[in-house]
Amino acid sequence: MDIDLELYRREVRVSDQPLVRLSAIDISPDLPQWTIVFVHGFGGQASQWRHQLRKFGNANRVIALDLRGHGQSDKPAGQYTMAEIQSDVEKALEVLEVPEKFVLVGHSFGGALVSEYAAAHPERVARLVLIATSGAYKIQPFYRFLLRFPLAALKVIEPFTRQWLAAPPHALKPWHQNTLSRWNGWDLFRRLSVPTVVIRGHRDNVFEKTQFEEVSRAIVGSEDVDVGSSGHMVMLERREAVNRAIERFVEENRRAWRDQDIATGTPARAALVRERPWLTHYENGVPYTIGIPRVPVHHLLRSAARRFPLNIAINFEGALITYRRLNQESNRFANALRSLGIAKGDRVLLLLPNLPQFLICYFGTLKAGAVAVFTLPSTDAAELARQARDCGARALVTVTKLGEVARQVRAQTSIQHIIFTGVGDYLPPLKHLAFLLTREKQGGHRLGFELDEGMHLLSRIHYTHSGHSPHVPIAPDDVAVIQYTTGTTGAPKGVTLTHRNLVANALQTRHWLPTAQEGRERFLCALPFSHSYGLTVALNVPVSLGATMILKPGFETADILRTIQRHRPTLFPGVPSMYVAINNFPGARKYGIDSIKACISGSAPLPVEVQEAFEKLTRGRLVEGYGLTEASPITHSNPLAGLRKVGSIGIPLPSTEARVVGLGDHRTPVPAGQIGELAVRGPQVMQGYWQTPEETARILTPDGWLLTGDVARMDEEGYFQIVARKADMWYPEKPGVPAFPRDVEEVLFEVPQVKEAAVVAIANQPIAFIIAQADRPSPESLIAYCKRRLPPELVPRLIIFVDDFPRSFIGKVLRRELAKRYEEGQ
Repeated sequence: MDIDLELYRREVRVSDQPLVRLSAIDISPDLPQWTIVFVHGFGGQASQWRHQLRKFGNANRVIALDLRGHGQSDKPAGQYTMAEIQSDVEKALEVLEVPEKFVLVGHSFGGALVSEYAAAHPERVARLVLIATSGAYKIQPFYRFLLRFPLAALKVIEPFTRQWLAAPPHALKPWHQNTLSRWNGWDLFRRLSVPTVVIRGHRDNVFEKTQFEEVSRAIVGSEDVDVGSSGHMVMLERREAVNRAIERFVEENRRAWRDQDIATGTPARAALVRERPWLTHYENGVPYTIGIPRVPVHHLLRSAARRFPLNIAINFEGALITYRRLNQESNRFANALRSLGIAKGDRVLLLLPNLPQFLICYFGTLKAGAVAVFTLPSTDAAELARQARDCGARALVTVTKLGEVARQVRAQTSIQHIIFTGVGDYLPPLKHLAFLLTREKQGGHRLGFELDEGMHLLSRIHYTHSGHSPHVPIAPDDVAVIQYTTGTTGAPKGVTLTHRNLVANALQTRHWLPTAQEGRERFLCALPFSHSYGLTVALNVPVSLGATMILKPGFETADILRTIQRHRPTLFPGVPSMYVAINNFPGARKYGIDSIKACISGSAPLPVEVQEAFEKLTRGRLVEGYGLTEASPITHSNPLAGLRKVGSIGIPLPSTEARVVGLGDHRTPVPAGQIGELAVRGPQVMQGYWQTPEETARILTPDGWLLTGDVARMDEEGYFQIVARKADMWYPEKPGVPAFPRDVEEVLFEVPQVKEAAVVAIANQPIAFIIAQADRPSPESLIAYCKRRLPPELVPRLIIFVDDFPRSFIGKVLRRELAKRYEEGQ
């Protein structure tokens, strides 16, 4: 799987006098089998190992260093002696906390460096891999002639050599003179005592051919691998052959590997699978665990802008914004915030629908070092003011249509700045003109008051600031987002999600899509970004892929189908009510919805009838997943191409643990097949609730388990099923034996005339609320059907037909509101 290795870069300080910081790519999944360190040669760089890093980074910790003077490392003036370079490597291994035993791989003169290390520290090197390595390095006469030129002359030709030399002349010249040309490794090779493999190609003419062939003969007991037709950059030209050779050599002694696991306390892969039975059902290409980059969320955007600058990031009603422009505009907004006095850690409340401005302001807020606070645009003024006071927001960004609400909120809170933007500001020119002439006034999109102090228009403050990103140090564990819950079981609480939480969940979900193509996918973004589900699967994940986001501020079925027909999305994350609406729309197939390859459904149970009907329409895959705001939010999903189980939320994502614990004892897991409370643990789990430690302690255990409040069971294969919210279950007759809404709802969904069903328990009696198709069934017929299919205590005591259910902003049924309506009507 292609991943952006630059996300995994970290700085390693190896010297204070002079200051030398090496740049290292460091990918570290959970419970790595080995640590493999890659060292490049003269004029090389860490990114030359990209194919090996991607190959071995799923199961191993992989590290590639940019040596002193090379790549992205510091390039001080100096002698570049072997002693200096060796000292750098040793210090880097110490700072990176490389374990006692590891695999060391070197290319070209990097092979000389790792051989020196292996000779000095044989007890630490478990395996030594030498690629295109020689016993002496006498470069071609032409290059020796060039290196005799003075530095001033070499700097003139430097621009022409950057494609194949990743170091400047002031580093290359002394490196060659003091180290490369003087090194002779034949005696050292004969002293090597660690298991070694020598990999070479037979078209390597950079140095004398015999110099390569003699290396394996000089190292006692070494293995020689000739990968055939290849030049000097063997690991790039014959990457599959090189990867196979490394894999075979490193894994050949399984007993030693297991012994190492026991000695270091690291569970072997087999033990990991025993602990997590679901791992055997992962698709090919999905890793068991992933390395989480130590970067802030907005580096996902920076990565996409660097790799795919001209790719379309946003398609908003036909207006196209590239990744380069999105990155620059978010930089401008970050600088605008800082000019208003917004400092690191300040909270900025974003009250916006799915507009281009949402992405600009979201990433801009993070780049400014501030915390983005999300609440839903449908939130009333009183609740909005409560949340603003709760988080101590200093700025509010919203649309002009909510101008009066914004003024009311500012009057009751510590908000100092309101930034207004228009719904039509980023429409294409003709649509923008039509909007100004018609909808702006009729739809209430004009501000009904003059701007006073502390009020700003985004369009005015935006372009007066630099498009360069401000330099604000941000740590992975800094808070990135405060996400207010939808309040399905009580008053909304502020969930604090760190940069690490959000980056982790974006990449966990991205790895769950192993066939997704970087820079080529198109996401239909109808889920609100202001909800954690939409923020991750419809925003952060597509940005991590460099995908196009087709923005829809709302969900209206006919409009969504026309958008699908026009823009051909390939991925469509959603909620069951969206898929139900498309299934029930007359002639949906004629809109070309077969462009959709995959969908992950969340927020509510996905009835099998809905899943089957949608897959028949699209010929794509629709799978049920699961998550909660407190986990960024995704923790489980059914595999897209693997085993799916009806009624199951699937299996945990990479680097995610899950278990079912007793309903009254969260410390004790229950056996497979028994019900209990679902608990999850992983890098995506929140830091806690905002300034409410007592609420945090209630659901987050000291060892990191999040108690979800959902009743669930796990089967023998590790698939989980959500039975109900703890708050929604009831005890009909037998003491201690609970009943759950889904048991009844699945039976009601079997009736063709039932469009949607929701069951609530009132006084321990099930009441069914039904949205019917055009040919509404009678209550008596539904009850009669349930009597044939359900035990007596689960048969609804009453059937109530309604036009719609009270729902959260993403379509989740608010059962407590249904119960309230029933009680008020009695």
